[in-house]
Amino acid sequence: MTFLLLQLLTGLAGASALFLVAAGLTVIFGVTRIVNFSHGSLYMVGAYVAWTVLGHLPRDPASFVLGVAVTALVLAAFGALLEVALLRRLYRAPELLQLLATFAIVLIVQDATQAIWGADDLPLPRPPWMRAFVRLGGERFPLYDLWLIAAGPLVLGALWLLLHRTRWGTLVRAATADREMVAALGVDQRLLFTGVFALGAGLAGLGGALALPEGTANLQLDLSAITDAFVVVLVGGLGSLPGAYLAAVLIGVLQAIGIFFVPKATLVIVFAVMAATLVVRPNGLLGRPAGAAREPEVAPLVLPAPRALLWAAACALMALAVAPLIVGPFAVSVLTEAMIALLFAASLHFMMGPGGMPSFGHAAWFGIGAYATALATTMLGAPFALALIAAPIAALLVAAAFGWFVVKLSGVYLAMLTLAFAQIIWAVAFQWSGLTGGDNGILSVWPPAWLADPRAFYWLTLALCIGGALLLRRALYAPFGWALRASRDSSLRAEAIGLPTAHVRLAAFALAGAAAGLAGGLTTFGKGSVFPSYIGIGRSVDALLMVLLGGVQTISGPLVGALAYTGLYDTLLRATDWWRLVLGAAILVLVLAFPQGIAGAAQRVWRGRAA
Repeated sequence: MTFLLLQLLTGLAGASALFLVAAGLTVIFGVTRIVNFSHGSLYMVGAYVAWTVLGHLPRDPASFVLGVAVTALVLAAFGALLEVALLRRLYRAPELLQLLATFAIVLIVQDATQAIWGADDLPLPRPPWMRAFVRLGGERFPLYDLWLIAAGPLVLGALWLLLHRTRWGTLVRAATADREMVAALGVDQRLLFTGVFALGAGLAGLGGALALPEGTANLQLDLSAITDAFVVVLVGGLGSLPGAYLAAVLIGVLQAIGIFFVPKATLVIVFAVMAATLVVRPNGLLGRPAGAAREPEVAPLVLPAPRALLWAAACALMALAVAPLIVGPFAVSVLTEAMIALLFAASLHFMMGPGGMPSFGHAAWFGIGAYATALATTMLGAPFALALIAAPIAALLVAAAFGWFVVKLSGVYLAMLTLAFAQIIWAVAFQWSGLTGGDNGILSVWPPAWLADPRAFYWLTLALCIGGALLLRRALYAPFGWALRASRDSSLRAEAIGLPTAHVRLAAFALAGAAAGLAGGLTTFGKGSVFPSYIGIGRSVDALLMVLLGGVQTISGPLVGALAYTGLYDTLLRATDWWRLVLGAAILVLVLAFPQGIAGAAQRVWRGRAA
């Protein structure tokens, strides 16, 4: 009984830290509708600022409280500056474009943080009062964890008073319910949104400061924090602070207890809870349906490419085919990765553009294909062709199974459910070391001797990836593609004329998964190995970046975006140690200058000249 009590208290301490990060994201997400991927960066910077501030203060409890408060204020100011300088320009942009811009901020902040504080982990020396403990049933429990447990309800109570007993809080709650109506009443939304973002950033900084004594300030905090925060926000309910606290407690306790009872399934349990919640209650445990929103604009009709563009594409394909005869081995390897990225991006665009199904976890099907190929080769001894065919088949089957739940949702909830499923698959790959090798991966998965020459493997990859992309394009101009667009633009009208919209969306989801799985299988043979990182959130974001940089509303967008992103990434990686900062800045410029993507902007210029 004492053991369970201690684990429960440990879970509650972790829940408070989770809640502080998620509370800020809840407020920002609920009011501004910004999918703020950079919220984890605010948490990370909060930890570094706290390390600096607390290092210059006395080591007593009062000075610690003062340092934490100063950290929260510094991050609130930083958040307000970020909102005024950048995010204010994105409020009416599509949600995924906001994600792209805030991910660019993640890259910039990560390099800026490394430039200021260095790459090493920075622990906070714990004074004697912070190492104190209490005895519960003969066992020792850290006193600081008890303070953390108390911090969660105290912050929740303070936020409740702020939002329910002040005029500003009333406006925030009104904007959460219906921001268009608040604007119609004459409220200055710019000032309100700046205040909301400052509050959310301050809460993230507070969470980073309070979590610092339990760990270190390091450059990996941003992605880990944002993943946990998204889970808490979606499980609790968008815009619901009590829901966020309830979800944080639920997840914190599950993590603390599960690590002893089911250590190999702890991560799976957390994301399974998120997935089950979104399937049963799409608005979260305590969330309510969002208020009135802008009427979505019907996407323009995508016409077949003009003859001149087809000739240009044919010339580009010919240049790619003869490139290995001209360039060196390194360039050939880069081109191989670019072709795989092209198919991966085209598969995501297939469901996200014409299908209207955004995904934050598309790397799941890429990883399924990669592992299917590796396991077929190493465990079953399958020949090259069969092992490669296993990739799209396995990805199609798993995507179809998960898609049955996913396609019932829409918008950001659909995207988050795909993230939950991807994280479940990642957790299985990471923790089921007996099958997948865990973090060590599966090694020595090489193609046969006739493909040992990098040029031969490149030509095969070129043929399969271009062929796969052309098949997806052909499907979009077939009756299936028009039915998919009809389901996206108006599912009610599509059903009224007899289209099985759910089945059409599920088929598109599964086909996109199969194409991504083929890209994963090719990557396994190209790299000779597979690791859980193939399913990580970073690879899903890469696919989103490629699609959005190219342009969602164009068929050629993902192809252009994949080539541009791959080329820019590899060039910067070799040219400068600050490649994240430069890449993030370049993405921000492209987002602000070409919100329709590179191909979308080119298409607009083309049509303007033709007119």
